[in-house]
Formats: sequence, C-alpha cells, structure tokens
Amino acid sequence: MLGWALTFLVVALIAGVLGFTSVAGAAMGIAKILFFVFLVLFVVSLVLHLVRGRGLGSGPL
Repeated sequence: MLGWALTFLVVALIAGVLGFTSVAGAAMGIAKILFFVFLVLFVVSLVLHLVRGRGLGSGPL
C-alpha cells in the first residue's frame, strides 16, 4: 500500500511540473489518503503484535 502512495505521489509531482494541476491535485489527494490508510494499518498491526505477548525481541534463542 505504501508503494501505491509513492506511485501517486510521483504521478502528482510529474503532473505538477508539466502543468496539469487538476491531475496533480487528484493524484496528491489519493496519495495522502493511501498514506494515512497505510499508517493506520501499520499502527494497528504493531499494537496487535505487542498485545498478543510477542513483544519486540522475545523470539527464540
């Protein structure tokens, strides 16, 4: 998902440089939404991992 956000960010930057402001704005909006969705899913995954008792560094020796 982070890859998609970065892809839309690159599309927005290229469209902005070429003068396609409406395309750049739309692509930037999509990139923002995907980034925040990725961020929320990452935090939820991290919290669930810690709650299940498998904290950081508690793997087999």
